Amino acid sequence: MTTEHRTEDPDEAARRLAAVSLAADDPTGWFERLYAAAADGAAVVPWDRGAPHPLLVEWAARREIGGRVLVVGFGTGFDAEFLAAGGAATTAFDISPSAVAAARQRFPGSSVDYRTADLLAPPPQWRHAFDLVVESMTVQSMPPALHPPATASVAGFVAPGGTLLVIAAAASEDDTGSIGDAGAGPPWPLSRAEVDAFAQDGLVAVSVESLASVPPWRRWRAEFRREQAGATP
Repeated sequence: MTTEHRTEDPDEAARRLAAVSLAADDPTGWFERLYAAAADGAAVVPWDRGAPHPLLVEWAARREIGGRVLVVGFGTGFDAEFLAAGGAATTAFDISPSAVAAARQRFPGSSVDYRTADLLAPPPQWRHAFDLVVESMTVQSMPPALHPPATASVAGFVAPGGTLLVIAAAASEDDTGSIGDAGAGPPWPLSRAEVDAFAQDGLVAVSVESLASVPPWRRWRAEFRREQAGATP
């Protein structure tokens, strides 16, 4: 490992890799580069908290979690393991094969079904298939031009009667980052309108919270629900 890799800020390293991918017209390719480098000890995954996201833990403490659960862009796997420990049949996917390999190594014997899949082209059998979908900080890791299709894909995973939980950094009102500005992200935080956009394909908003967090961003925590098939309004 070089001194540069040891001393470079993990967030800056992620932005550097993202900039390379954007320049190559491959806006999601930097995930595999990052996880592969982390597996070699040449990088640090900046969102590796070593624990499930506290906003997920707090939300789940007030509910019974069960049925089929999908974790979008599972990253380091702690959210998926937390949900599986509560008894849910949990599937978790990431676009990076190295992330999948790392999760399986980190959690040997896990009941989580770790998969390699692309949020922008997911397996068709996942449509309307999950009782709970957790989208934590994944859409915001993509450039803004990809937020609408990624959001639509996430919404499409929720089964009739199911719930979607979204956790994301909140964009400030004057945030002007765009796909043409590689220095603006990742992350590319979500505006209120982008959070509200998850209410599509039959999903309705239950709650949208703006919560204090680590500067410079607040956090969104939003819950959406799809009505049971045949239910009357």
